[in-house]
Amino acid sequence: MVDTLAALNLRNAEEVQTLNLLHQILLTYTADELFRASNRAEGFVLGVETVKGAERGEYGRLVNTFEASATACRQEHEQ
Repeated sequence: MVDTLAALNLRNAEEVQTLNLLHQILLTYTADELFRASNRAEGFVLGVETVKGAERGEYGRLVNTFEASATACRQEHEQ
């Protein structure tokens, strides 16, 4: 995870927000909470791509990190 964030060369505020969003995903208790947290994370990535003028998908590793966290939470909720 640290390598993923370092490779993206995010500004400090962006990195802090990324960690905050991951934390929110991991703290979800219901499918609705997880859905909202995942949508916020996706919106954040789209916003960063837009502001930086990046190609769509350039932040794929960050998206993958959010998705992996959401998948792990979803699996826990199903148990």
